[in-house]
Amino acid sequence: MAKTPAPRKGPASPATSTAKGKAQAKSSAKKPAAPSSGKARGLGRGLSSLLGDAGIAATTGTALAGTALAGTASAGAVPGGAPVQSGLTELPIEWINSGPWQPRRRFDTASLSELAESIRSKGLVQPILVRPRAGTSNRYELIAGERRWRAAQMAQLHAIPAIIRNLEDEEAYELALIENIQRADLSAVEEAEGYRQLIDSFGYTQEQLSEIIGKSRSHIANLLRLLSLPREVSDMVVDGTLTMGQVRPLIGNGECVALAREVAKKGLSARQVEAMVARGRSGAGGPSKAGVPREKSPDIKAIEVMLETKMGLRVDIDWNEQAGSGRMSVSFKTLEQFEAVMKKLVTN
Repeated sequence: MAKTPAPRKGPASPATSTAKGKAQAKSSAKKPAAPSSGKARGLGRGLSSLLGDAGIAATTGTALAGTALAGTASAGAVPGGAPVQSGLTELPIEWINSGPWQPRRRFDTASLSELAESIRSKGLVQPILVRPRAGTSNRYELIAGERRWRAAQMAQLHAIPAIIRNLEDEEAYELALIENIQRADLSAVEEAEGYRQLIDSFGYTQEQLSEIIGKSRSHIANLLRLLSLPREVSDMVVDGTLTMGQVRPLIGNGECVALAREVAKKGLSARQVEAMVARGRSGAGGPSKAGVPREKSPDIKAIEVMLETKMGLRVDIDWNEQAGSGRMSVSFKTLEQFEAVMKKLVTN
């Protein structure tokens, strides 16, 4: 059973543990009002540490005890219509707009309906994260918690608990991406588009993203390859018609769209798609025996995975057991990737 918190002399800070509370207070005291622009600040630290004490309190429910959030909250929850500029508060839903950094293309209606029903019956405990919109008053941009915000509207709430933080665009993009990845319900294409935005807008390398997001470099590299797919095919991945495994063999194929439609229509597995693409390649260079590509052995596949992990690039090995020969190809899209491969080959 939770202990009754002792009277506090400073800002509210729920005591999940004494040591943790002191560490957070110390971190907050040192942190300047505006976030640092350097990547060394470790933006991938996650939502809980950025939200600070208020975020933790809201998650445990202590900061929102006694508030009516199950559909009866008043639009005037913010005293005098002038919300605080940082910290935990309630904001009228109409004051909030979706941010441009949202990596999701689509939201599942059935899932939102279930969340809305939960909010109606139990209220909304975990707050959303917003930042003030520059040059306006009483307007905020949503950074994290868009599903909760949309579901709260479906549940006809007038106000919603929110953490207000003054964040730079770079931090907002990172946090929006991290939150969605941690919830594991982004499509592969949406995740890749989030990585591409951080690379193009803020100059991140794949190595830096790997450290910040907590994903392997090969995982990020493989996802980024999906962005070369035609829009129709990438949409199939976003809406769940096809998986990453099914479309990956189609990357760079001139008949990508037609093949993707065929895969979706026939419900082919990833391995069957690889075989279909291989048949097409062998047909262009000469007939293959029985028209069926050679099945890769588990050992060859294991070697491909090992090399892809080390290089962060796509590796294909075509081995002919009978002839005792074969070929290996490494796919790269930039000069930087090519130079990295050459450096490893020369060094080793």
